[in-house]
Amino acid sequence: MAISKSAFNTLLKETQETNSILVAVSKLQPVSAIESLYAWGQRNFGENYVQELMAKQPQLPADIQWHFIGHLQTNKVKYIAPFVHLVHTVDSEKLLLEINRQAAKNNRVIHCLIQVHIAEEDSKFGLLPGQAEALLISLQQSTFKNIMIAGLMGMASFSQDEHKVAGEFKLLQQLFNKYQRYFSAHPAPHIAFNTLSMGMSGDYQLALQYGSNMIRVGSLIFGHRS
Repeated sequence: MAISKSAFNTLLKETQETNSILVAVSKLQPVSAIESLYAWGQRNFGENYVQELMAKQPQLPADIQWHFIGHLQTNKVKYIAPFVHLVHTVDSEKLLLEINRQAAKNNRVIHCLIQVHIAEEDSKFGLLPGQAEALLISLQQSTFKNIMIAGLMGMASFSQDEHKVAGEFKLLQQLFNKYQRYFSAHPAPHIAFNTLSMGMSGDYQLALQYGSNMIRVGSLIFGHRS
């Protein structure tokens, strides 16, 4: 399983052209693979498992920006709070409260994305669009001091049907645009609604067409795990 520099360079070019950020999904990859990408200039890496992230983080350069992109349990927040850059998978107020609490203990502000369930698959986590809207409205009135609500994250259906995937991305884009306008008119100190994390190895180009400014790509760069 070899890292593809050509795929990485293509992704860099596409993200630069669309003013978006590439998060290299390094779950289940060895530290040496992350070091190779780091040597090529990559600084944003995404991990799915708390234990794996805790093991890798001390072995790697301090200027890496770690993104947590897996399902996060409240009792695990404390382990990544000292260093995590962005949590993509916030799906409850309870989780936000715990992230805020642990960030305060570490004298940090942790950036968070609200995960919206846009796929037709039951296996995907996240809030339904209506639930996400209710949470966003309630957050406008909250007094969090150690989190920053940075935007939305979503995963489309694992499908070859481009029309279906495009419809799911469009739904998230519309929700993002709506609340970007809303928070522009009703600003809050702990809300900076500027990130739409959407698109993975199989659908990132479509996601970029629908306004994504952060893509999470693993297998295209690192190869498929056997």
